Amino acid sequence: MKVYQSNEIKNISLLGSKGSGKTTLAEAMLYECGVIKRRGTVEAQNTVSDYFPVEKEYGYSVFSTVFYAEFLNKKLNVIDCPGADDFVGNAYTALSVTDTGVILVDAQYGVEVGTQNIFRTTATLKKPVIFAINQLDGEKADYENTLEQMREIFGPKVVPIQYPLASGPSFNSMIDVLLMKKYSWGPDGGVPTIEEIPAEELDKANELHQALVEAAAENDETLMEKFFEQGHLTEDEMREGIRKGLVDRSIYPVFCVSALKDMGVRRMMEFLGNVVPFVNDMPSPIDNAGDEVKPDSNGPLSIFMFKTTVEPHIGEVQYFKVMSGTLNAGADLDNVTRGSKERLAQLYCVCGQMKTPVDKLCAGDIGATVKLKDVRRGNTLDEKGCEIAFDDFIKYPAPKYQRAVRPVTESDAEKLSVILNRMHEEDPTWEIEQSKELKQTILSGQGEFHLRTLKWRVENNDKLPIIFEEPKIPYRETITKAARADYRHKKQSGGAGQFGEVHLIIEPYTEDAPLPDTYKFGNQEYKMSVRDTQEIPLSWGGKLVVHNCIVGGAIDARFIPAIIKGLMDRMEQGPLTGSYARDVRVCVYDGKMHPVDSNEISFRLAARNAFSEAFRNANPKVLEPIYDVEVMVPSDVMGDVMSDLQGRRAIIMGMSSENGFEKISAKVPLKEMASYSTALSSITGGRSSFTMKFASYELVPGDVQDKLLKEYAEKNTDE
Repeated sequence: MKVYQSNEIKNISLLGSKGSGKTTLAEAMLYECGVIKRRGTVEAQNTVSDYFPVEKEYGYSVFSTVFYAEFLNKKLNVIDCPGADDFVGNAYTALSVTDTGVILVDAQYGVEVGTQNIFRTTATLKKPVIFAINQLDGEKADYENTLEQMREIFGPKVVPIQYPLASGPSFNSMIDVLLMKKYSWGPDGGVPTIEEIPAEELDKANELHQALVEAAAENDETLMEKFFEQGHLTEDEMREGIRKGLVDRSIYPVFCVSALKDMGVRRMMEFLGNVVPFVNDMPSPIDNAGDEVKPDSNGPLSIFMFKTTVEPHIGEVQYFKVMSGTLNAGADLDNVTRGSKERLAQLYCVCGQMKTPVDKLCAGDIGATVKLKDVRRGNTLDEKGCEIAFDDFIKYPAPKYQRAVRPVTESDAEKLSVILNRMHEEDPTWEIEQSKELKQTILSGQGEFHLRTLKWRVENNDKLPIIFEEPKIPYRETITKAARADYRHKKQSGGAGQFGEVHLIIEPYTEDAPLPDTYKFGNQEYKMSVRDTQEIPLSWGGKLVVHNCIVGGAIDARFIPAIIKGLMDRMEQGPLTGSYARDVRVCVYDGKMHPVDSNEISFRLAARNAFSEAFRNANPKVLEPIYDVEVMVPSDVMGDVMSDLQGRRAIIMGMSSENGFEKISAKVPLKEMASYSTALSSITGGRSSFTMKFASYELVPGDVQDKLLKEYAEKNTDE
C-alpha cells in the first residue's frame, strides 16, 4: 500500500440514528472502492461491519467499525458508528479522532431524536457535517418533508448538493446542482447514467445552484468578490469555498442516496475525496499541556490509542491515530500514560476483520496493532524525548441506566471482575464500580439494551452466568436538631477489663456556624469550652465536625482519636438505614476513665453508642439523591411523558421547544429512575432521549422514610 501523507488523508465518521442504513452504506462505499467484490447485507450477517457474534445475534451495531478506502489517490479512513443511543460512546470516540461527520437521515422518518443528539455532539466537538438523506427508495420516503425538517432544525446552513426527481419506490434519478448534471440508475443501481439536466428541471436546478454558489462564496472574501463581479464560480472555486465552509461549520451539504441499491454512493464519495477537509486542513488537537499538536509527518512521534477490541484467535487489537510524526513498524515507544515501554512490531490498516500489514503510517493516519504488553484505551505512546500526552482527549456522556451485577456462583466474583474491566476497555461507557457503601457491584451504561448486550456477551462469549438486580439507592442520613447522650462501656472478664464513658452533644452542621457556646436540654444548661476542633470532609459528601470541649482531664487527650473513630463508625453506617450520615457537629464535653481498664477500644465503643443514641433523638432524616433530568420528546407524546414523570415524584422545572422537539426539565429522585430509559422508549416508541446529572441530596417524604426504616429494621431482625 502507498504511504499517504497528511495532505492525502481524510478521516470520516459515519453517523445516524438506528436503522438509518450506515452499515449498508459502508458496504456500498467499500464496494465502490474495490475493497470488497460483493456487497453483504445485515440480514445475511456478512457485512464488513457488525462482525461480532453479539451484533449478529441482535441484528444491530454494537461497536464502531474502522475501515479504509483508497479513492481518487487519497486515503479515506472511515469509522462506522452504531446508531442506537445506547451505544453513543462509539460516536464520541470516532468524532474525537476523525475530522468530518457524515450523518445519515432516513427519508422515511425524517430527523429523529438520535439525529439531533449526534448533531449536538458534532457541534460540541466543532466537526464539519455532511448530511446524506438515505432510503429515498423506501415506501414512506419523502425528500421534501425531510429537507424541510432539516432546515427547520439545523437552520439555513443546510444546503442541498442534490435533489431527487422522485422519492419512494420510483426513486432512480436525481439532479446534482454542484456539477449541474442528471444522474440516473437502473433497477439494480451501480454505475449511473450521467446526462444534461432536462429542460423542465433547469429553473429549479439553477436556483439551487445559485444558492450553493452563494453559500460557497460566503466563506472566502476573494471568492465573494469574484462572485459579485462574475455572478458565478468555477467548480474548483466552489469546492474550495465549500471546504472552508465545512471547516468552520457554516455549510452543511446534503446528498441523496439509496445505500441498499448503491444509488448516489459513488458521487458522494467523489465529494468526500475532492472536497472534504484533509487532516491538515482542520484545527490541530490540543494535548494535556494545552499545546497544539500539528499533524506533521516530520514532527516528534506521538500516537493516541483510541479503541480496544478483543477478537477471536487474535486477542486484543489496539486502534490508534498518529497524532504527530511518522510511525514505522518495529518502533519502540514510551507509554507516557502508564510509564511502560512498548514495541509496535506489526502495523495494520484495518477494514473490519480484514487487516492489511503496512510498514509506515504518517501523521493523521489511523491504524491498528496487536500483542502490546501494557496498553489501555486512552493511552499516549511517544518516541523517546517526546512529552506529548492526550489523557483527557475524549469526553464521554454520563451513564443513564444502572444495575447491580453478580455471578450466579459466588466463587466466580473475581473472574467476573476481570471480564467487566476488559469490557470497559472496549466500551468506556460501560462503567463498573465496586460500591463499598451499597455492598454491590454497580454496572452503569446508556440504557437497558446497552447492559443487556453486555450480559449476552458475558454469558455467551465468556460462559459465565450472571444476575442483574436493581441497585440499592445511596441514601444519606442527617439530623435536624440538637440532642445529648452519654454512654458507659464497661466489660470485666478476668484480668484487664474495658472501661470508657463519653458524654456528647450533636447538632446539624452548617457552614460558617459560630463555635458552640451553651446548650439547654430540659432544665439543664451545658456550657461548652472548645479546646480543639477537627473538621473531617466526608468522601460521600458533607462534613463531620468534632469539638473537644473536655475540661479538667475527664478524658485523656490520647483517647480523642479513638472517640473520633467511634463517631466515624456510625457516620459510615447510619443508625436509621445503615446509609452514610453527613453534616453533623459533635461536642464531646465530658466522660470518665479508669486508671487500668480504659483503652482505645473502650472509648471507641462508648463514642459509637453515645452517638447512635443522640442521633435517634435529633429528629433524624433520610436524604435521597435527586437528579436533574432533561427529556427530549416529540410534541404528540409530551402529555404521556409528563404524566409518567409526575408519577415518579418528579418536580417539573420548565418546558421549552428546541428544534422541533419539546424539552422537559425536571428534578427526579434516583429511586424513580431505575427503569426510566425502558419506560420512556415504550411510551414514545423510541423517539425520545434523556440525560441525567446528579443535583443534590434532599429529604425523602415522610411515608418513604417510614418504609425505609421498616425495611432496615426487618432486615436486621432477619440477620
